[in-house]
Amino acid sequence: MNYLFTSESVSEGHPDKVADQISDAILDEFLSQDPESKVACETFCTAGLVIVGGEVRSENAYVDIPQTVRNVISRIGYTKAEYGFDAASCGVISTIHEQSADINRGVVRSSEDEQGAGDQGMMFGYACRDTENYMPLALSLSHRMLQILTDIRHNEPQLMPYLRPDAKAQFTVEFSSHHHPVRVHTIVLSTQHDDFDSDAAMHDRIEEDVRNIVIPRLIKSLPERTAALFKGDWILHVNPTGKFVIGGPAGDTGLTGRKIVVDTYGGRGAHGGGAFSGKDSSKVDRSGAYAARHIAKNLVAAGVCDECLVQLAYAIGVAEPVSIFVETYGSAKVEGGDGYIASKVRGLFDLRPAAIVRRFGLKNPIFSPTAAYGHVGRKPYKATVMVQGEEREVQFFGWELLDMVDPIRKAFGL
Repeated sequence: MNYLFTSESVSEGHPDKVADQISDAILDEFLSQDPESKVACETFCTAGLVIVGGEVRSENAYVDIPQTVRNVISRIGYTKAEYGFDAASCGVISTIHEQSADINRGVVRSSEDEQGAGDQGMMFGYACRDTENYMPLALSLSHRMLQILTDIRHNEPQLMPYLRPDAKAQFTVEFSSHHHPVRVHTIVLSTQHDDFDSDAAMHDRIEEDVRNIVIPRLIKSLPERTAALFKGDWILHVNPTGKFVIGGPAGDTGLTGRKIVVDTYGGRGAHGGGAFSGKDSSKVDRSGAYAARHIAKNLVAAGVCDECLVQLAYAIGVAEPVSIFVETYGSAKVEGGDGYIASKVRGLFDLRPAAIVRRFGLKNPIFSPTAAYGHVGRKPYKATVMVQGEEREVQFFGWELLDMVDPIRKAFGL
């Protein structure tokens, strides 16, 4: 029997995502001056106020926290006092202090390769064949719709001139009993907007624009097999409460790390509970989760399985993971079972924190783009950034590269 599965995403203007982006922007500022910086930065934002706190250790970096915060808020689009939160006038309080020496002694070693994990815990990575980027379909569609809406707000404001930064999207997808997507069932979009003279006229205009502008652009942007899932019988809910003028941090407080399911797999697979944004790569909450995604994606792409969950677990101060777990949900194409696949993973991938950092270039200031629309499932690219006063070409979203497909196929005899 067919079943329904739902995932949601939130825009860059959602208060929790504002907090994530501020935390990662501060991290990037430290890394651009001192790649060895250790950062654990948390952000709280509400109407007219941002509070930044956390722990930092750096030999020579100085970051102007208030200016960094205001730059992020301005880039997102909170630039008008009528929004109840704007870059020019909001208060900024910083309570950042030095990283605990007790934590630092577990992370720093005389040999970089023996660098210990920055904390204990478990991290998960997931991949499936729902989409070309090996991501769950409902989440992928939710991210894409909001990216299109945000692009219109920034670059074609004349199309939907009432748009404000905060928004949420949700897709419900019907799947067959064999876990293949059959059709898009329900679409929910709530977008913040300017006030109208008439609430009814406002709602009708926004729903019409979503139907005639946003959804057609979404469908056009999709691969043919995914676009075909929009069969014309989907249910649409736009701003179901009828009005969404008060939004962003003025409508709800924002906190770093409160959208970890949006950041990852939309409720598919599993999550270890650790947030990503504002943490440097010595924190395996982040680097370990990226490594787990890289493993899962390459295993599926190599044909080892059609669906894959990878769990890594670490002890603070210990370099090697204490366990590696693989679950293929019965989709494995190789003999030996999931335990055998996990044993091969240990030999194929160096999962010590320092090795993960090297593989993905995680000492570079590459984290701000991860803080909205997902840390995984993104298109990897290279770009030039400033590092210690010099331009450097660096890899973004390196954990999404399919650079281990051939070694995996060879190891499994595929």
